[in-house]
Amino acid sequence: MVGGGQLARMTHQSAIALGQSLRVLALTPDDGAALVAAEVQYGDHTDLAALRTFAKGCDVVTFDHEHVPTEHIRTLAAEGVKLFPPADALLHAQDKRVMRERLGELGAPNPAWRPVTEPADLVAFGNGTGWPVVLKAARGGYDGRGVWMVDDAAQAAELAATLLAGGTRLIVEERVPLRRELAVQVARSPFGQVAAYPVVETVQRDGINVEVLAPAPGLPAELAVAAQQLAIDLATALGVVGLLAVELFEVADPAAPTGSRILVNELAMRPHNSGHWTIEGARTSQFEQHLRAVLDYPMGDTSLTAPVVVMANVLGGEPGGMAIDERLHHLFAAEPGAKVHLYGKQVRPGRKIGHVTVLGDDLDDVRARAARAARWLREGQA
Repeated sequence: MVGGGQLARMTHQSAIALGQSLRVLALTPDDGAALVAAEVQYGDHTDLAALRTFAKGCDVVTFDHEHVPTEHIRTLAAEGVKLFPPADALLHAQDKRVMRERLGELGAPNPAWRPVTEPADLVAFGNGTGWPVVLKAARGGYDGRGVWMVDDAAQAAELAATLLAGGTRLIVEERVPLRRELAVQVARSPFGQVAAYPVVETVQRDGINVEVLAPAPGLPAELAVAAQQLAIDLATALGVVGLLAVELFEVADPAAPTGSRILVNELAMRPHNSGHWTIEGARTSQFEQHLRAVLDYPMGDTSLTAPVVVMANVLGGEPGGMAIDERLHHLFAAEPGAKVHLYGKQVRPGRKIGHVTVLGDDLDDVRARAARAARWLREGQA
């Protein structure tokens, strides 16, 4: 797995159970996966020579992020390395403009959008669809980075001019009448078998996913099935091998039978934060499923292990206070059912350093318990 972050760390844990050895390409010995994996090589994912060395002897190479240059993936594939997802698929998770264009060709539900090559493009779009609009970097943005809410034409012209002058490729999208954000994951093998997880609700704060509710509460069955079918169709059409996470907007639509419809927000082709709940909350975790897919094993059971599963991200708090071991002690005494996953990261305010998962029967109760557990780890208090 190229990348040594928390996704590689948790994939390594699943590899052990499958009798597999996961080699990790990490940047530094402090990377989360480098702290636990048996076989670690160090190098930059943008360095073709480092990737070549890393890939030697691997049965298959996969990724814990989308930042490996597309041309490097194609070069390695031409040299006989098996890489999943392949470059032509992964490009749709790397480049938002490419993604939007292809989704349009496939008839998938997009928000209104257009590429921005000069400030006038952004101004014309906003004047046509109405302000505010959402400006996005075509490449590289995540967790709220590379996304700007633009309120009016004056702000649009100045911001676009600055970003374009700095070499940032841009697209603009309408600001949709958002009810909530959803996500659905599917896995696809080289054989073509697919497996879909239940649709979940993702709760965002300041552009960061702080909570996942599984299954998405109150989601009409026909909309849930439509979301799963959309993800399966996209995985097949794009040639994805491994996991595909489809981030969705549920938007108000009085003309729809359910009063709402779904639009595609973004794609990710790897294990994803919206699927961390599956470690305890599904019969097959997303990490095991990703390995099954890239190794061309039959897919695992995706059903839930409890009626309600809530995952809460643990974000780094301010320095000081209780040590993490003391916080764990108090948390486990108060909430023995909480499952904690810490990523081995240095703590910085607002940084994802772990997650907690709670299972149960009542959404309000489970959600409160998960939030309290995450708050204990962040702040040292309930």
